[in-house]
Amino acid sequence: MPERVSSSAPGSAPGPAPRPARLRRPVPGPLRSLAARLRPAAFGADPAGERLERIRRSPQWADGQFRNPVPTRMMLPGSGRALLRAQFDREARRRRAPAAAIPVHRHAPGTGSARPATPPSGLRLTWMGHSSVLAEIDGHRVLFDPVWSERCSPFAFAGPRRLHPVPLPLEDLAPVDAVVISHDHYDHLDMAAVRALAATGTRFAVPLGVGADLEHWGVDPARIDELDWHESARVGELTLTATPARHFCGRGLVRGMRTLWASWVVTGPEHRIFHSGDTGYYHGFAETGAAYGPFDATMIQIGAYSEHWPEIHMTPEEGVRTHLDLSGGTPAGVLLPIHWGTFNLAPHAWAEPGEWMRDAAEEAGQAVAFPRPGEPFEPAGKLPVEAWWREVSDPVEHPWRRPGRVGGVAGRKGG
Repeated sequence: MPERVSSSAPGSAPGPAPRPARLRRPVPGPLRSLAARLRPAAFGADPAGERLERIRRSPQWADGQFRNPVPTRMMLPGSGRALLRAQFDREARRRRAPAAAIPVHRHAPGTGSARPATPPSGLRLTWMGHSSVLAEIDGHRVLFDPVWSERCSPFAFAGPRRLHPVPLPLEDLAPVDAVVISHDHYDHLDMAAVRALAATGTRFAVPLGVGADLEHWGVDPARIDELDWHESARVGELTLTATPARHFCGRGLVRGMRTLWASWVVTGPEHRIFHSGDTGYYHGFAETGAAYGPFDATMIQIGAYSEHWPEIHMTPEEGVRTHLDLSGGTPAGVLLPIHWGTFNLAPHAWAEPGEWMRDAAEEAGQAVAFPRPGEPFEPAGKLPVEAWWREVSDPVEHPWRRPGRVGGVAGRKGG
């Protein structure tokens, strides 16, 4: 049985005591019952009971909601009109999708019949698209943010649709020891994938509050480790630690900031890896690196950024800066870019994150892996570095380039 461990980052001061939540007028019982029956299952469930009491004791909880480590705006004021123009710009819409089929590394059918051989180096990563990554680390298999559905949406008929098929059906995926969820947004927490994986008996590690969704979908509560920042769970020889991120949550229509978001550290006997989840850039990644690093590989969000929401998603150059912060300020390990290439979630061109990441990493001297979706690689071995997206994309402009520079790791000023 995995052991839950509470830990604090060395040198970090405890957060202020949470303030009482705002009182809300209770909804009459019959109306609550009707709303629950009409609510789509994909919306999940609201934290209640002891789970809600634990949430209210969290240092991250204040004024009836979770808060970020630094002040954070979901969107900058006055952005609505510019976003609307971008949505109706025909040329911009065309560039937000590939011009041809995205090359996907196909796995042989039936690979789930037995566990694949342990990678010779002890660490192998397989990017399945977007933020879904299978990490084979020190004899264990950890699956981050598994999204296998056709749309990242509560509805099968609407919402952002996949730009490429999944590289491997879930039923052909060999058993995993743990599933790690970064937060409750639809492009990270997929009800269908959770239900399928729950049937295999795997464990789930999730931020505070997200366990309510999993239980609502039939996951055994005994198989859920629900963690606050700097808390850890043990799975075999691995330690899974929830670490701070700068983002937000929300699933359904009126449920805001009542579940936590997190980045994750997975530590094994020989290797350490980091998954950013969704986050804006902020200074705290240096503290995470000092407390839990060094890392053999990081999986860093680089897509779905916009000048209209600069504090909740990172640009590729901010992704490089985050990796460097996690590495003590110098290039080290391998960076795997995630959260791009699979869903159209922002105004930028589809292939822009890959191009920008190549430039920024080259300037920084940082090793970056660019696998096709489904293509496994070992960070200690030969890295996939081909710019495969150029075969299926219109030419990408490079507005981030400055005179005399290749990329521009300096980036925006963050919180």
